[in-house]
Amino acid sequence: MSFPVVKGAAYALIQATDMLMHQGTTQTSERRKNPESEHLQKLPEHLRSFEEAVNYPPNQIYIGNMTPNDLKGIARPWYQAPVSGASRTGKYGEIMPEDEFLGLMKIVDAFDLVVLEEQFQANVREKMIRHPVLGDIKDLDKLSKNPSKVEEIGKLVEGHLAQPMYFAGKLVGCVKKAHEFDESLSDHVMFENLVAKASAVFALKLLLSKAEFHAEQVEYIIECSEEACGDMNQRGGGNFAKSIGEMCGCVNATGSDTRSFCAGPAHALVEAAALAQSGIYKNIVVLAGGASAKLGMNSKDHVKKGMPALEDMLGAFAIQIAENDGVNPVIRTDGVGRHKIGSGASPQAVMTAIVADPLDKLGYKIPEIDRYCAEMQNPEITEPAGAGDVPLANYKMIGALAVKRGELEKADLLEAVHRFGMPGFAPTQGHIPSGVPFIGHARDMILEGKINRAMIIGKGSLFLGRLTNLFDGVSFIIEKNSGMPKDTCFDKEEIRSMIGQAMRDVAQLLRSE
Repeated sequence: MSFPVVKGAAYALIQATDMLMHQGTTQTSERRKNPESEHLQKLPEHLRSFEEAVNYPPNQIYIGNMTPNDLKGIARPWYQAPVSGASRTGKYGEIMPEDEFLGLMKIVDAFDLVVLEEQFQANVREKMIRHPVLGDIKDLDKLSKNPSKVEEIGKLVEGHLAQPMYFAGKLVGCVKKAHEFDESLSDHVMFENLVAKASAVFALKLLLSKAEFHAEQVEYIIECSEEACGDMNQRGGGNFAKSIGEMCGCVNATGSDTRSFCAGPAHALVEAAALAQSGIYKNIVVLAGGASAKLGMNSKDHVKKGMPALEDMLGAFAIQIAENDGVNPVIRTDGVGRHKIGSGASPQAVMTAIVADPLDKLGYKIPEIDRYCAEMQNPEITEPAGAGDVPLANYKMIGALAVKRGELEKADLLEAVHRFGMPGFAPTQGHIPSGVPFIGHARDMILEGKINRAMIIGKGSLFLGRLTNLFDGVSFIIEKNSGMPKDTCFDKEEIRSMIGQAMRDVAQLLRSE
């Protein structure tokens, strides 16, 4: 069986403090309920500068300038331990300031919905022209066209015809609604969808700039964010994937959108692996942009505790999956974990389904996986809100399952958790933390011989859609390539077939003698 490989990964962060203030659902809900609330008045004092966001250790890990192990050696609070000499660019990607991102939103807008104030637009245009990755992007000339006066933008916003765009506390643009009365094309929805599209475009451009393949070689794109684009007749009809590929010059690609709340990226990567292994497509990109609605979700608790509002980052990623090249780490498609409809929702049932069951299929024990990556939310964000350290809770459940199965001594549990786990470092963007932030690191660690295999775990809360109370979970293993044109990993049926053929060959030889 020739397994597909992880051939490249790119990650993008966009600091969006003004979006946090004006589009994050915690703030929009508070403004609707109590516009003079103490939280809304205090929040501006807790917003970070761009430099502070760049210097934040978890953000440096996300773009590849540091490793997850580095975070273990930094005392918390991490926001009081800035990284000396930190850069906005990293091995895997980049951290972008909000003004440049607003310019990118106008560039990717295909229906002239984004309007920018003339001086702001001119300033952003100069920055985008000089950008090493985006300087050649399709439709950059949109930043030379149709600027507006701030008074005209204000009228659109005040008339509830457009969603405001702010930078440094000043109104600098807006996103107009795309239909007179279609709620699926409202200014609010179009703003969120353009944020998702623009951030995913940035991630794909980063991947193409770092990878050993060209945009024309991409054959299929799977987009797996938590947004939905469509109109009132098909609210989630799609297609984010092709709209993103169009902006990046992927003229030979088609694509589709995959959704499963936080587990969406894991599903998408399994789908991509199957497509590559079957030979239907040779180069597939799995990607997702960020969610403006999730900015500042826990900001009330951060403000109450005197912390910075740490949820000011939009996250995005793009991962290349390709047919086996004999070099890059493989995805073991013969050992995919899945939380089935009948699996049950208890922590033990979930971990059995998505961790133990696939390992049993491959003949591995839980401690034989070098790294587990599940729900990599930054604990510095979640703990103040009472949600605890989510990654650590997952590692402890995995370790406890290993003890129950007799694969680990109880006395060794915490040491094992420390060995195969890692601190959470991803922004709380729902689908973004769910396994994918470690793929770039895992690929490098395997190629460098530091580890042999890692398990990527996606978990989702399907009950949020109010259609079912079910939970979701998908996992897969990334493993060192055997270096052979075809992997020497066979399932039981292949082994049985080979033995049968060998016995027939021996019988034929004996008869001939």
